[in-house]
Amino acid sequence: MREKLFARLQEIYPELVQFRRDLHMYPELSFQEENTAKKVADKLASFGIEVQTGVGGMGVVGLLRGGKPGKTVALRADFDALPIQDEKEVEYKSRIPGVMHACGHDIHTSGLLGVAQVLSEIRDELPGNVVFLHQFAEELPPGGAKAMVEAGCLEGVDVVYGAHVASDLPVGQVGIGTGHVTAAADGFEIILYGKGGHGAYPHTSIDPIVLGSQVVMNLQQVASRQVDPLKQVVLSVCSFIGGGEAFNVIPDQVRLKGTVRTYDDQVRDAVEASLIRIVEANCQAVGARCEIKYQRGYPATYNDPTETPHVLAEAKKLFGEEGVIHMPPGMGGEDFAYFAQERPATFFMVGGRNPDIQATYPHHHPKFDVDERSMLQTGQLFIGALLAYQERNQEAVVAQS
Repeated sequence: MREKLFARLQEIYPELVQFRRDLHMYPELSFQEENTAKKVADKLASFGIEVQTGVGGMGVVGLLRGGKPGKTVALRADFDALPIQDEKEVEYKSRIPGVMHACGHDIHTSGLLGVAQVLSEIRDELPGNVVFLHQFAEELPPGGAKAMVEAGCLEGVDVVYGAHVASDLPVGQVGIGTGHVTAAADGFEIILYGKGGHGAYPHTSIDPIVLGSQVVMNLQQVASRQVDPLKQVVLSVCSFIGGGEAFNVIPDQVRLKGTVRTYDDQVRDAVEASLIRIVEANCQAVGARCEIKYQRGYPATYNDPTETPHVLAEAKKLFGEEGVIHMPPGMGGEDFAYFAQERPATFFMVGGRNPDIQATYPHHHPKFDVDERSMLQTGQLFIGALLAYQERNQEAVVAQS
């Protein structure tokens, strides 16, 4: 069955490329993906798949009922774009000013639709059911995954798999890791209110620039001195805004923005508490005021230690030992984590790098692109993983029936 499905996937590859390029030319931002959702829903419906739209917002869920007893496997792809101007010189360059698919979500969506098409063609032979999770708003917290889960998209689902194209992996390779693979991604904004004044008379002011500098430096102690060195944490201040064009005016406020990345929930809580304590203490020391906004982002994504080794084994069968690498934990954020909190899950990376077509730029870069053949590898591993899962659980399904 596998080889038959893979051959069919190769046959429809030109159609997948065409659909991907249409998405790439007409991208839509998070929570605004009306046309994209409709295109996806129409495509699923054309395969004779049961379709739900508006799931949690813009989410689209397809249900393919197999003709034989089995488990229910969910496959997930996201379809939102980013507020970035496309600077590539290709025929499928974004037609929407200031918006582009700079993270490969068009690849994810098109690849999963390919899987849906080939599986729908052999539904009578297929054990169990397949749920196609087409998710909106991965890029912008609170994201779409949580809302889709709350809307019941995982009801009856036994296991869930997700894929992400990787611009730093060569096309033809896949990366899989067990345990944490992405971090909890939080953001913060700190406004420090001092007292403005003349640069020649700093003693009459409460200088928020000096205060902000102290806060930035003191926050570095959170990771280096307040968290167990065996626990991973990143605390980065990424924006420091204050003052005007005048060289001799002390402003009355500055604004800091940054991010915190963790895996452990206790560390996550402790870092947030430390940040607040440090900022408030620094302000109190000089008579300033502060406003702190700390936003919890996506939780860490955890690959199930029981299921993931089976996906790894299937990947090695498909791509060989040399085509599969261990994926170390990363500090990026991914709201697939919400699916993984609810069901055993595996999230894997699929190589898309190809210098021959200038597909070498990192994610979220204005010239980002990937080798479209990554859709085939994604589809093959999705199919291989779900069939292997059904085969492993066939005996239990027969016993229950």
